[in-house]
Amino acid sequence: MKYSVSVTALAAIALTATGTAQAQNLNAEVMHWWVSAGESAAVNEVAQAYEAQGGTWTDNAIAGGEVAIANIVSRITGGNPPTANQIPLGKQLDDLVAAGLLAQLDEAGDETGFWANIPEAFIDAVTYPDGHKYALPINNHGHNWLWYNKQVLADAGAAEPVTWDDFFAAVDAIKAKGDAIPIAVGAQPSYLGQTFLSVLLTKGGADLFYRVFGDLDTGAVRSPEFRDAVETFLRLRDYSDEGATNREWNVATNMVITGQAGFQFMGDWAKGEFLAAGMEADVDFGCQILGNGDGARNFNVSSDAIIFPINRDPDQQAAQQLLARVIMSPEVQIAFNARKGSEPARLDVDASQLDACAAKGLEILEVPEQRVANVDFLVSPDTIGAERDLAGQAWADPSMSVDDFIDGFVRIIEAEQMMQ
Repeated sequence: MKYSVSVTALAAIALTATGTAQAQNLNAEVMHWWVSAGESAAVNEVAQAYEAQGGTWTDNAIAGGEVAIANIVSRITGGNPPTANQIPLGKQLDDLVAAGLLAQLDEAGDETGFWANIPEAFIDAVTYPDGHKYALPINNHGHNWLWYNKQVLADAGAAEPVTWDDFFAAVDAIKAKGDAIPIAVGAQPSYLGQTFLSVLLTKGGADLFYRVFGDLDTGAVRSPEFRDAVETFLRLRDYSDEGATNREWNVATNMVITGQAGFQFMGDWAKGEFLAAGMEADVDFGCQILGNGDGARNFNVSSDAIIFPINRDPDQQAAQQLLARVIMSPEVQIAFNARKGSEPARLDVDASQLDACAAKGLEILEVPEQRVANVDFLVSPDTIGAERDLAGQAWADPSMSVDDFIDGFVRIIEAEQMMQ
């Protein structure tokens, strides 16, 4: 549920033209969890752009999203907010908006054409019943990408996959050759949960995905299509390795980069690691959103958002104004996402300035029906956490049956029904 709140005029950020001279020494403390090689390179693009406008960037990076979010919320609710901070776009904003702790960003986006050129799912996610917008999506993350090392596939005589049948033919070939692990997995609940959702969307389709998480339809969870997705997810275990337990996602990505493994299911932040390692998209590594042979590609959209806590310090308000304008510019959207691996939140940017995988993503996003909202926009953080735990348990316990998984998922959906 979203909330209607009244925010004072002091809270509103109206982005008027602030000259560089006025921006001198406007210190912006920015809290985030962009700490891997690709992520650090991306956030540095924003920092450089901000400082080029005369501001001072104070970086406050905290490893681990959950830890960082806890620190961010503590700072905001404790009355000592940072200038700006990263947060996943979705229902995690609700409590902060309800408490009247975030500045409104309506005029900022209107003046720059930002709101007119981002996916409708993002507009819905940042707009609350009071009619105001409270977050700036900085990117367009696809959660359901498949990444692969082209040389590993070539050595195994495997074709680059387009469909799920292609994919299993490829991993069988890599497994038979025996020189590399077919799938690099970071077997932590958060990433296993994400992998299951990728399988559900790409194997079962957008309609099933929305029936489960939008309609909270337990009948959909008991459908043959959902069962097929569970069976496919559990089948992936046969192509991983024993060292997957508690492996970090970027370590798994590095296994693909170095040729130790062929594939990885991961969001497009993984691409930033390939690029940071000097690899070229569609030359050294490949990318795909799998389909079922019908030509449809469903891009599971989400975003890292920047929020601006209400601050009564005029210098901090001015710093927020400048930073918001920098983030929304097409130039910074391109520079950040070229490093991060994601697509820009703005869909009106010049795709020729992005790599081959980003161009492929933007092509998919051109079709509105293929933009499928991530679960962050649809269900509560508790439900997301429960889904991740279930996926982690199923991966770690081969004795868990498909029926056990489905029964557990039904209970998760029923619990979400009670909260809505």
